[in-house]
Amino acid sequence: MPAVVVNNIIKTYGKKKETTALHGISFETAPGELFGLIGPDGAGKTSLFRILTTLLLADSGTASVNGFDVVKDYKAIRRKVGYMPGRFSLYPDLTVEENLNFFATIFNTSIQENYDLIKDIYVQIEPFKKRRAGKLSGGMKQKLALSCALIHRPEVLFLDEPTTGVDAVSRKEFWEMLKGLKAQGISMLVSTPYMDEAALCDRVALIQNGSLLSINTPGGIVADFAWPLLAVKATAMLPLLHHIEKFEGAVNTYPFGEFHHVVMKPGSTAAQLQQFLEHKGHAGLIVKEAKPGIEDCFIAYMKN
Repeated sequence: MPAVVVNNIIKTYGKKKETTALHGISFETAPGELFGLIGPDGAGKTSLFRILTTLLLADSGTASVNGFDVVKDYKAIRRKVGYMPGRFSLYPDLTVEENLNFFATIFNTSIQENYDLIKDIYVQIEPFKKRRAGKLSGGMKQKLALSCALIHRPEVLFLDEPTTGVDAVSRKEFWEMLKGLKAQGISMLVSTPYMDEAALCDRVALIQNGSLLSINTPGGIVADFAWPLLAVKATAMLPLLHHIEKFEGAVNTYPFGEFHHVVMKPGSTAAQLQQFLEHKGHAGLIVKEAKPGIEDCFIAYMKN
């Protein structure tokens, strides 16, 4: 049985339903899979997660979690899933320990009963268990929120942009924690705007403006990138961008770190682009082949 099944979900907002957040979304995730929903702010990730966790009704379509319908069986789903929303939503005036005890009590369990599941996470914040949650750092709030979402031993865990606003070290630590949870058989859906995090998932769905662009393994998405890709830099990067956009052999150009990435037409070469830019008088020019990443693939799907 799939962990999550989404079938043609449509969600609109506004009195006249003038804003469509989800355009007929459909996909399935496997039991024990770490599935990533990758897209920018406003892509529809949070709306979808709220529907799957029974906090929001879709306009049409169906969805189920571990075989339970999100409308008919909402009470059963709420007992079996964990949800970590994008914003810190615990009680800031309660201590770390009080927050965790509160969520354990809601689900008729205790910290002691399920401590083995959260131990590797909670041990990092346990020295601060008497500190109020609102006084924690971003990374510590993240670990507390994850502990609270896990304390009732859920079968499916939904994490909505869990690493937004935390430092790079905390982001890395968080994904290491998810690997540990996956090893314990917990199915997970994680949404993120960070393209580099896509590579840490078993499979990903790229989403933009409420529509799915592609669903595949991270390697499969990159393998489908069908165009030559170049990385170009020079002393004057803004004029360089404008000049590349005028090159007939370029399909698309966009800033990418210290370089500009250039998607080329089949048959167009790096030598041709370099000669074109040299004629424009660019100093410090570097033109080289580049390996596409998830972000390049996402931009390519948006342009097509």
